[in-house]
Amino acid sequence: MNPPVAYIRDLLKHVGQSVTLRGWVYSKRSSGKVKFLNVRDGTGIVQLVFVKGQIPDQTFEDFEKLTQETSVILTGKVKEEKRAKGGVELDAESMKILQIAVDYPIGPKEHGPDFLLSNRHLWLRSVRPHAILRIRDRFVKAVRDFFDQDGFTLIDTPIFTPAACEGTTTLFETEYFDQKAYLSQSGQLYSEATCMAFGKVYCFGPTFRAEKSKTRRHLTEFWMIEPEVAFNDLNDNMVLAERFLEYTVQRTLEECKEEFKTLERDTTKLQNVKAPFPRVSYDEAIAILKKKGLNCEWGTDFGAPEETAVSEDFDRPIFIHRFPAKIKAFYMKADPERPELALGCDCIAPEGYGEIIGGGQREESYETLVQRIKEHNLPEEAFDWFLDLRKYGSVPHAGFGLGLERTISWLCGLEHLREAAAFPRMMYRLKP
Repeated sequence: MNPPVAYIRDLLKHVGQSVTLRGWVYSKRSSGKVKFLNVRDGTGIVQLVFVKGQIPDQTFEDFEKLTQETSVILTGKVKEEKRAKGGVELDAESMKILQIAVDYPIGPKEHGPDFLLSNRHLWLRSVRPHAILRIRDRFVKAVRDFFDQDGFTLIDTPIFTPAACEGTTTLFETEYFDQKAYLSQSGQLYSEATCMAFGKVYCFGPTFRAEKSKTRRHLTEFWMIEPEVAFNDLNDNMVLAERFLEYTVQRTLEECKEEFKTLERDTTKLQNVKAPFPRVSYDEAIAILKKKGLNCEWGTDFGAPEETAVSEDFDRPIFIHRFPAKIKAFYMKADPERPELALGCDCIAPEGYGEIIGGGQREESYETLVQRIKEHNLPEEAFDWFLDLRKYGSVPHAGFGLGLERTISWLCGLEHLREAAAFPRMMYRLKP
């Protein structure tokens, strides 16, 4: 009877027992009559010790055939080894080679980013991308748990949309049978509809921006988390966003200690992600920038340098709120006390990672929204269904969008957010 199949992450439960592992060769080394094999199975990496005379001679000889990424099935006895990562290693007993990998292109030497991205389908097997995507997985789980526990309903929104809600310059246009359609920039407009049906909703899916940008902060395809809540105002929205970030970040820190160690990420500042977050008005932000010598006139939007300069004096994320209405979307509600301002907010991550959340209170007046659509030269007929929401029981409501890859980039301390996606899509990269 063959020993039971086990995953590397569970080996501590099998100390003193023989188990079967199925995986791939990560590395190997020899020391005369003792040989050492590191194997990965997707859940971790463990060392197996091959001792001549304690295993069949053929198995000992087959060790020499092993190359990086050769697929194998091994059996071995689990023993405690406190010096090893994971606290265990195995005394090898038998080995079956499934397929010998020849000339695996990614070796221990340094490779440039273009080479690694061209081989992304293979690079994913390395410890760094594995750690990043594991952190992404746990963050996503925390996102779903937060909203589930808070009474939200997940409502998926369409990827094909009939109208360019903020102009066509950053949208991908496609043929949709006998008419034009666009790949979604955001699920927000549809979430506004569903929050009127369910009260508290969120959507979570891919979004697309045709920005011709090559900065470290942009992808053409990325995932967005977008909650929308009926009866919420701007302040409610910021409270929800900071509660959400505190929960998801702290959960991820707790569950991914080994992954953050692999990335050598200093998590000290992430441990400070606790509500409440400082709130800085746009006017106050302009004053901060001028004091720091940045020439930023009132009425202009903030880019990466401005966001970094405003946030660098704080030890946690901050909100910048009440931007000029002219630089915000048509659906943003104006501040009743200062109509030239929009009741919107951006959440800026520390350490120079910039905006990770954008949102605010939506305009609930039918007449005002019609006027805003005209001012933005948008086709009113494309928004007839959206305007219906203001005709049948309209209420104040608010929401926000969080860019997943940009957030993971911040959590992991990445230089470029392309590493936060399994297969990043950029202006100059569509393959693999």
